[in-house]
Amino acid sequence: MKQVLEALDARSARLANARLAVFLISAALAVGAIARLLPASALSAALVGGLGFVVLVVRHARVAEVQARQEAAQALNDKARTRMIGGWRGFPATGLELAPANHPYAVDLDVVGQASLFARLDDTQTRGGERRLAQLLLELAPAPEALERQAAVRELAPRLEERQRLLAELRDVAKAKPDPEALLSWIESGTALEKITWAFPLAHLLPPITLTLLVLTSLEVLAPWAAAPLVLAQLAIVGLTRGAVQRTFAQLMAGEQDLGRYARAFKELDAWKVESPRLSALHGSVSASGPKVSQRLAGFDRLFGLAALRASKEVHWLINVLFLWDVHWFVRLEKWRAKEAQGARAWLTALAEIEALCCLAQHAFEHPADAWPTVEDGAFALELGGLRHPLLDAAVANDVALPGPGEALIVTGSNMSGKTTLLRAMGLAVVMARAGLPVAAERARIRVQAVVTSMRVKDSLERGVSYFYAEVQRIKSILDVAQGTKNGTLFLLDELFLGTNTRERQIASRALLEHLLASGASGAITTHDLALTELPGAKIRNVHLRDELKDGEMTFDYRLREGVVQGSNALEILRRAGVPV
Repeated sequence: MKQVLEALDARSARLANARLAVFLISAALAVGAIARLLPASALSAALVGGLGFVVLVVRHARVAEVQARQEAAQALNDKARTRMIGGWRGFPATGLELAPANHPYAVDLDVVGQASLFARLDDTQTRGGERRLAQLLLELAPAPEALERQAAVRELAPRLEERQRLLAELRDVAKAKPDPEALLSWIESGTALEKITWAFPLAHLLPPITLTLLVLTSLEVLAPWAAAPLVLAQLAIVGLTRGAVQRTFAQLMAGEQDLGRYARAFKELDAWKVESPRLSALHGSVSASGPKVSQRLAGFDRLFGLAALRASKEVHWLINVLFLWDVHWFVRLEKWRAKEAQGARAWLTALAEIEALCCLAQHAFEHPADAWPTVEDGAFALELGGLRHPLLDAAVANDVALPGPGEALIVTGSNMSGKTTLLRAMGLAVVMARAGLPVAAERARIRVQAVVTSMRVKDSLERGVSYFYAEVQRIKSILDVAQGTKNGTLFLLDELFLGTNTRERQIASRALLEHLLASGASGAITTHDLALTELPGAKIRNVHLRDELKDGEMTFDYRLREGVVQGSNALEILRRAGVPV
């Protein structure tokens, strides 16, 4: 692939040099003819040279497209290799800006953020695909929808080449992830171009006559001033239409003008044969009767490519005056907009979901040992056999079960033994299952409608909120969700109420747990406060993780065991850190 890229780069350079040379020669001929330093026929040669310049611009653009596509494929391969050796933890896309403030689990479970699940999955090439991927992870879907996604992901997972070709085509749309929202707003609303359609017939009528007169003048068949009235008329048309054209051109450029280049991605989709209901519905929305979406967008691409000559300031002014170039192509763009206004958003919405599903499928492809979960609606149940944390390279597996509503695990253990990691693994299993992903487990049955967490509570100096009050606000939101989702909420709480004294912490923690269980919510709480482990109730289980000292070294096996932990390593950690205790 490196040799192909080098050959394309050399060809692109040759065309760029030829393009510049033709422009300079044509400009010199035109100036010489106008200044009467050259014969009048030089003006005709300059016009031919101008057309040659346009041809070279088009050819250069085509070579640049092929070059960009090859570079996109190379970049995707490089990213996949980096991800497989663990380098994904340094990927810049974190998804943090896509999560609503105070989301019930996004930050606590590392769904978004540096080295998060989003960072691990994100192979999207467009803003729409990125937003849809985040949405799949941040909104727990009902079981039927989750199972439809699961079927789609299972179908796409082995189709590696098709997925990579689609993503490479999308990557070629723009180096930075394009967001077509501004352009969609142009498509879906009326524009200033409607006011200049009167000039369209004149753009067909006047230029052929004007050019004929100019040629006859250059051949001295007619007087030098014969074409002047028509040239002045065309200058007037350019002046009258300039404002509307300029505003539309600026809007197109600001709105990711590469919409037409999505055509190749849709053309790639045209060849797909799909079976699962979700993929069939998405594929159907971009394969409706009539011209294919790829053909419609290719039409836009051609029109905009010609209209974009406006950006070539060195020749645009002359060609626009002689041919009324802007009127020809911008009015055609207006007609395209009016015709396709109803369908464009639906096409790109479907494409964004397919793009997000491809990311999920890539994860499934790279993790063939992960289990496809049973996802159900109804009263709470969570059974995870051989559960692992999906973002750790060598995670230890544990069996975790909360068979029904109103059940809780109270997790005790020494510092660094893996208590919080266990809770995050439980929450991520639910999130991944509801998104349509396999989960890092040997088997999984998930009947959970909502996930709420309290792990990384932060105070806020700007809002004047202390740590304790921030935690209280978080707990209140957890109770609200649990009350609103009867028998369907999973709560995951890490070291509650650290901002108050031991006695009040015990009272508050007991009361909170009783309220949650009474609402039918189930979940797990980590604690160092062993008094909390003495809560009565058949549906409360004490489990623990522990450490061992072997040959003077502290070790952890990260195995979940029944009962309450019998020791603590806090003092030993302080001693090893050099703190005298």
